Amino acid sequence: MANIYYPFVVYDLQEQATPERQYRIVVDLSDMDDYYTVFERYGFSGSGASWAEHIETIVEEHAPELLDHIELAGEGEIFRAYTDSRASAQQFLHLVHPFFGDLGSLSKYLSQADPGDFFE
Repeated sequence: MANIYYPFVVYDLQEQATPERQYRIVVDLSDMDDYYTVFERYGFSGSGASWAEHIETIVEEHAPELLDHIELAGEGEIFRAYTDSRASAQQFLHLVHPFFGDLGSLSKYLSQADPGDFFE
């Protein structure tokens, strides 16, 4: 079955869940050279931390209330988000997937972002 939210992979944490961490959303960037190329073209690193920073900006702009229900993290070649509910995970994916779901959309978004506004 195809992952409709590629490159995001969603895990229901079930018995490992805490109230704040019911779902984990992960992007493993280790084999995503095309994504790195697009990020670098616009002056960004494309690391997990870079993804976290851009995604936080998108959420702040489009659905700031969602920030109370998610935790974003990025390190090395891994981006992670944790959500406190299935509804928060779905809202998160519906919001960010259109920006990151394909290279064309990502390129359009990054072309409008100012590297001076970001650390990564």
